[in-house]
Amino acid sequence: MKKPVNEKINGQINGQINGGHNNLNGQNSSNGSLVNRYSDEKLEYFKQLILIKLEKSRKALEVLNEDVRGNPNGTNDTFHSFKNLEEGCQVNSKEENSKLAARQEKFIKHLENALIRIENKSYGICVELGVQIDEDRLRSVTHATLSINGKEIREAREKLAKRRKLLPRQIV
Repeated sequence: MKKPVNEKINGQINGQINGGHNNLNGQNSSNGSLVNRYSDEKLEYFKQLILIKLEKSRKALEVLNEDVRGNPNGTNDTFHSFKNLEEGCQVNSKEENSKLAARQEKFIKHLENALIRIENKSYGICVELGVQIDEDRLRSVTHATLSINGKEIREAREKLAKRRKLLPRQIV
C-alpha cells in the first residue's frame, strides 16, 4: 500500500533528523555531549569575512540612498522634448534603487546578526538540526543559519504546511 505524500515527507524529515543522531537542542543523542562548535580561530576568520562584507554593503547602501534622495545631475538644463522621457526613467530608476536599498538593509541586518552569533559562539551551528554548517557554505553565505540538510528539511516542512493549508477541509 502506498503511503500518502504527507506521511512520506514527515518520514523523510524525521529520518534526516534522527539519522544524523542530532536533536534540535544541539546535543548528540547518543552521549548527550554538546555539538562541536567552530574554534575561536575559525570564528575570528569568519568575523573578518563578515566585517569586510559589512563595510562593502554599507557603502553600497549609502550610494543607493544618495541616488534615491536625488541626483545632483538633474534634468533642469536639458532640452524640453527629452525632459519628460528622462524624468520618467529617473522615477523608475529611483523605485528600483529603493527596492535594492531595502534588500541591502536586510542583508546588512543578517550580517550584523551573524556577528552577534560569533560573539555568542553559536555561529556556524544549524538552527534546524544543531549540526555544524559546512565551512564552504559559510564562506559563500557568511550569514547562513542553516546547513544544506537543515535547509532542505525546512523547505520540506514549509511545503507540507502549504499543502495542508491548500487541502480542502474534510466534511465530517
